Amino acid sequence: MINDVLKETKDHMSKTVDVLREDLMTIRTGRASPSLVERLPVEYYGSLTPLNQLATIATPEPRLLTIRPWDTSALSAIEKAILKSDLGLTPNNDGRLIRLVIPRLTEERRKELAKVIARRVEEGRVAIRHCRREAIADLRELEKEKLISEDDFYRGRDEVQKLTDQFIKTADEIGQRKTAEVMEI
Repeated sequence: MINDVLKETKDHMSKTVDVLREDLMTIRTGRASPSLVERLPVEYYGSLTPLNQLATIATPEPRLLTIRPWDTSALSAIEKAILKSDLGLTPNNDGRLIRLVIPRLTEERRKELAKVIARRVEEGRVAIRHCRREAIADLRELEKEKLISEDDFYRGRDEVQKLTDQFIKTADEIGQRKTAEVMEI
């Protein structure tokens, strides 16, 4: 029973770290990467659709992204989605293709992005701690129902804490790598 709780907790924490990793990929670092825009929601025929399902995204140059929609009628919707996003990029539309020039980051913008990264990593830590709280509540419930002993509860709680420490360390490392990437000139 304790192993089931630990396995479920580890899965939840792992998914939380994966979401954090994907979230940080969308923060631009001064060089073009398709991950900046591929999950961008675009209003397409009345529903929000990720950009990577509407177009081919390429990086022909280190500071240029090109977006070629499969349906040219989606160009204006893609353009609006890029303008609405917090990317701070202006799309150039030539009727068949959208070009996004990635400008160099100023020192001030790098510091702002470092703060955004720190905030998102903290949100990830909070989510991991929430998983810990749920796991301990599950263990406490098992103890109340006399399915595990008090000693098993404490052993399980210690294991959950070890998992929590491990995943928080992973989240911090991901944040540190992304911050270093953003701060590098």
